[in-house]
Amino acid sequence: MANNKLLVNERQADLGQFMVGRLLPFRKKRQVGPFTFIDHMGPAVLGDGKYMDVDQHPHIGLSTLTYLFKGEIEHRDSIGSVKLITPGDVGFMTAGHGVTHTERTPQFRRTSDTFEMHGYQIWVALPKDREAIDPNFQFFDKTQLPEWKDGDLTIKLVAGNAFGKSSPLQGYSQLFMVDIYAEKETTLDLANQLKGEVAFVIVEGEITEKDHKVEAGQMLISKTDEQCSICLDSGTRLLLFGGLPLEDEHYLLWNFVSSSKEKLQEAKVRWQNKAFPKVPNDDTYIPIPEPRRK
Repeated sequence: MANNKLLVNERQADLGQFMVGRLLPFRKKRQVGPFTFIDHMGPAVLGDGKYMDVDQHPHIGLSTLTYLFKGEIEHRDSIGSVKLITPGDVGFMTAGHGVTHTERTPQFRRTSDTFEMHGYQIWVALPKDREAIDPNFQFFDKTQLPEWKDGDLTIKLVAGNAFGKSSPLQGYSQLFMVDIYAEKETTLDLANQLKGEVAFVIVEGEITEKDHKVEAGQMLISKTDEQCSICLDSGTRLLLFGGLPLEDEHYLLWNFVSSSKEKLQEAKVRWQNKAFPKVPNDDTYIPIPEPRRK
């Protein structure tokens, strides 16, 4: 592996009936551009009594981006948003000064039939001057996102700006997220196509970087920003994340992100005191995990 790249392997986490693979943050790299947290959901077979049920929990100082390849998630939040997110759609909830939400398998899927669930949830840290904005929820149908062919590649611009195109989802800082599928073995050259730091998340298949194979479930982070190229094997799907780093250092405490450690502690106390707004007609509550004892 070239010394201008970082290779990250998923760390599995068990969320009750659902396994999640965590890619970011990790010890050597806390953020890529403004992206501060990447969870890989599945692939998993759900149904027949096994469903996704993430109870009410809070956020501050970030936007959550939900992007699916298979299955559906019903999003509900304390703003009053209720939205079904299906493969190719994007749900983008901005927490600002504070929001709560739930993520569940929709009711119509709760039968004896089984189905596949596979996707990603990503956290994007807000710039310091936007951390305390009012919460909001944006939804973009798959048909609203730019998608095009480039040789043997199918490219979809999920968020931000890349390859000379702009997504309707812009977020609050200079960023990009791109979904790329290679029908045949081909080379992807990113020179002058993106701006900022870039991470490659291998969803399916594998890529080759300087004779080193990077497989599904791994993430490759370039230390030289966007000036790089990779070879994609036939049938490979990957996600590109990144952008310009935020000016101020950001910190992470459970589901909270902020440039201020004091605000993280304040949010913790607010949640413990049940002072956050609630999702309508939902009394569930996820407590803050106790720190691990060494």
